[in-house]
Amino acid sequence: MKHCLIGIDVGLTAAKAAAFDESGRELRTVSAANPRVAVAADRQEIDMAALWEVVAGVLAELTAWLTAEGWTVRGIGATGHGNGLYLVDDALRPVRPAVASTDSRSERIVAALDPAEVERVRSVTGSVPWAGQPAVLLRWLQDNEPETLDRARWALSCKDWIVACLTATASADFSDASACGLVDLAERTYEPAVFGLLGLPRELMSLLPPLSRSDEVVGRVTGPAASLTGLPQGTPVVAGCMDCIASPIGAGSTAPGDVTVIVGTWAINSVVVPADSEPPRVTLNALLPDPRYMLAQEVAPTSAASVEWFSSLMSSVAVDAVSPRDLLHAASTVPAGAEGLLFLPFVHGAPEHLGASGTLLGVKDKHGYREIARAVAEGITQYHRVQLDKVRVSGATVSPEPWTLAGGGAKNPFWAQMFADIIDHPVRRQLGTELGARGVASLAAAAVGVDTACWRVDPDPALVVSPGEDRDLYRVQAQRFDRTLAVMGEVWTEVAR
Repeated sequence: MKHCLIGIDVGLTAAKAAAFDESGRELRTVSAANPRVAVAADRQEIDMAALWEVVAGVLAELTAWLTAEGWTVRGIGATGHGNGLYLVDDALRPVRPAVASTDSRSERIVAALDPAEVERVRSVTGSVPWAGQPAVLLRWLQDNEPETLDRARWALSCKDWIVACLTATASADFSDASACGLVDLAERTYEPAVFGLLGLPRELMSLLPPLSRSDEVVGRVTGPAASLTGLPQGTPVVAGCMDCIASPIGAGSTAPGDVTVIVGTWAINSVVVPADSEPPRVTLNALLPDPRYMLAQEVAPTSAASVEWFSSLMSSVAVDAVSPRDLLHAASTVPAGAEGLLFLPFVHGAPEHLGASGTLLGVKDKHGYREIARAVAEGITQYHRVQLDKVRVSGATVSPEPWTLAGGGAKNPFWAQMFADIIDHPVRRQLGTELGARGVASLAAAAVGVDTACWRVDPDPALVVSPGEDRDLYRVQAQRFDRTLAVMGEVWTEVAR
């Protein structure tokens, strides 16, 4: 009998289900677009029932193929976008649409927090409060929708919602909860001071599900879930982990000092550090499934999200749809520097820049679609550099070896070269198609007794990209980018007001 593992990866734009054999070889992947609605300029919400329908649909298509090919599913893991808020009642039914991590409605709550108290909580949880965190969103609901909280029983993350749909069990794992800023990193328990900082009653901590290891089986596929998905009833499901944890695991970037740069909807820039060390001063620190380590991370919805935005904008006025690949091709026809254009990639804001919005500077009548496309790609990459610089000076020890580059930046050779030039460090392109799904499937494999030693990824020297001739120009652009970023805070605040 042929056995396989399934990894489910639910991002902000697409849901994927991928099957892997017991040696870690990818067998097949099915994906579909996710429902995400911009309720207002600062509000991004998700129909939870519709999201589950999408996930169930890709699972059904995948399991139909697996059955036809003679594969039997041994275990399942789910990963998903971190932060945001998925509220359900006692029967695990949604009490309102989920709030996406790109939502910025709570920025005023964060701006009003006492800096000394923020630092005290950060020293324990390793995270700073920002608008998309679940506890901050609970405070917003307390102020604006108290009746919603009265109906809620569990506050879940994205992947917890999928696990609940599969198993009829409310659960959480250490990685996701710590990356949400909810956990005392040393004690590995929920931290009450987070609720105190936000003026939330201690009783609301009862909304937080029990914590488990990422590779711990928390339930089994129920009959109703089996009918919808084609999965065998009773299949073990592990707690899983956040996507920014699953992707480095899938890429094999899990040794101390390993740096991973993920170019997804979110910019994710992380380094592996000892779990018993002082939390580096970054946006968040997330516990890894290996209890010896955690990931120090700088994250923001400032990466491929901006390419998706510009692609959608151009498609709305063009005869034919303009894909992200089209944009990057157009960008490659323009010299480095985008003819003087500078783009700040905050179309969905950013945790450490309150009120930030997408900003294009230097526009002249000579500039067109191609130059703007180049500026968007460069702006995204420059902000990755800003975040990586913060990781480098955070107190974390960073490997001198090539850093892992995953996501859209890795798959496009032009953009990969731009990354090496702008961050001024060699990068190793990780071309594995579904790193998040692979990472969480490996956790499911370990849970059911599969030896995962052969799942390890051996770096390919041929995929290393070193800084090239444009690095000097980009150093000058970086200085301009940083100066502009420093002075824009007051402007963004006024615009938001």
